[in-house]
Amino acid sequence: MARLVPFALAVAGAVSLSGCQFIQNDINKTLGRGPSSGARADLAASQVTTIGVNAYLWRAALETLSFAPMAQVDSAGGVIVTDWYANPASPTERVKVTATILDRDLRADALRVAASRQVNRNGVWVEAPVSAATVQRLEEIILTKARDLRRSAVAG
Repeated sequence: MARLVPFALAVAGAVSLSGCQFIQNDINKTLGRGPSSGARADLAASQVTTIGVNAYLWRAALETLSFAPMAQVDSAGGVIVTDWYANPASPTERVKVTATILDRDLRADALRVAASRQVNRNGVWVEAPVSAATVQRLEEIILTKARDLRRSAVAG
C-alpha cells in the first residue's frame, strides 16, 4: 500500500500537467506540429529531422533496397546495409548494397550508395567489379522516389 501512494501521486500529477497549455505547446513543438496554417509547410520541408536524417531520403532508400534482406539499419546515422542478395535468375552472382544518407536536407549530394558484387567460381565466392552505372542508377531511383514522396506530402 505504501508503494501505491507515490505511484498514484505521480499519475495524478502527469494527468494534471497534460492539461496545461504550456506542456501541450512544448509537446507540439517537439513533434513539429505548429499552427494549422504552417503544418503543411513543415510536413513537406526539405529538412526533416525527426529521425536524424532526411525522412524522404530514408524512406525512399528503404523502399528501393527492400528487394534484399537488411543486415543493418540505423536511422540516427543514416546507414542502410543489405545482406548478400542473389537474384533467382542469376544464382551464381550476389550483391550487397550500402546506402548512406549524409545530410538532413533533401539534396542529391546527401546520398551515397556503394555496392559489392561477388560471383561463384567453383564453389567459392570471388569479388567482382560493380558497374558505376549500376550504383548511379540506384542513387537516381532513391532520389526520384524521395522527391515524389515530398511532392505527395505537399499535395496533401
